[in-house]
Amino acid sequence: MRKPGLVGAVAPSSPGLARQMASVVPTSGNPVVVELGPGTGALSGAVAKRLPTGGRHLAIELDPGMVEYLRTEVPWLEVVQGDAAHLGELLAGAGIESVDAVVSGLPWSIFPGELQKAILQQVGAVLAPGGAFTTFAYVHALGMTGARQFRRRLDTAFDEVVTSRTIWRNVPPALTYVCRRPTGR
Repeated sequence: MRKPGLVGAVAPSSPGLARQMASVVPTSGNPVVVELGPGTGALSGAVAKRLPTGGRHLAIELDPGMVEYLRTEVPWLEVVQGDAAHLGELLAGAGIESVDAVVSGLPWSIFPGELQKAILQQVGAVLAPGGAFTTFAYVHALGMTGARQFRRRLDTAFDEVVTSRTIWRNVPPALTYVCRRPTGR
């Protein structure tokens, strides 16, 4: 509540939303998964449950206080402090060229359009062939200008965007977008 322009959630993601989001995480091989805006780690736990031994899970978090919290409370999570608009540089600094999945808890509808576009370009640039990007939107906010613009940007940035059914047991209710095949390559 102290940072409404930075944190868009009123409560941590529900287990149902977290499971739905984590469904894009590969369960075999040595996948690399990047989480944007991990918040308190509710989604991180669902990703960890799917991630096979040998997989790598990085969380990109802008807020220094949240980075400190995550490093203390979720010590197994590899947390990188930085701006998702510079995702490629942050991953290069961690020795990563491409990723198999990107899961995002970022508050897209409150971001300016240019920031939405910049982050989506970065996601598309680092996503490996066959990889997926997933994020969510609160149902009550779908009519907001920022949310509508974001949905149009998803359709432009990816060849395929699949919308889930509403997850009613989340507070507030939400739906997910699963995006594949970035168009900007």
